[in-house]
Amino acid sequence: MGYTVVNVEDLGAVGTTGAVRFVRRELGVEAFGINWFELAPHTEGKEHDESGSGQEEVSVVIRGNGVWRVDGEEIPVREGTFLRFDPESLRCPIAGRDGMTFVSVGARRGSYEPRGPF
Repeated sequence: MGYTVVNVEDLGAVGTTGAVRFVRRELGVEAFGINWFELAPHTEGKEHDESGSGQEEVSVVIRGNGVWRVDGEEIPVREGTFLRFDPESLRCPIAGRDGMTFVSVGARRGSYEPRGPF
C-alpha cells in the first residue's frame, strides 16, 4: 500500500498526563517524527531539548493559546502560531486558559533536500 491514514481520535492518548498521541508510529513514518499534543488549561508540558537526537523541530498551535518557554524566554502563542526550535534549545509548552493543542514535527538538522522553486 502506498499510503496510510489515521484520525487523531483513533490514537490512544499516552504519556504521564495523556497529552500526546504518537502519529508517526501509527502512520509508519520513517523520515521525520510527528506527534499531536493536547494540554488542558493552565497545564505545563514536558520541558526538553533534542540535543541528543539532533532534531530540529517545528510546532504549530492548532487550537487554544498559551506560551512556549524557550531558553528561559516566554513566547506568547495562539492558534496558527508556528515555532521552530534548534536541537539545543530547551523548550516547554504551557497552555493558557483555553488549553492548547499543537502538532510537532522533527527531523535531524540538515536532512531536508530542497527541490524545485519552493
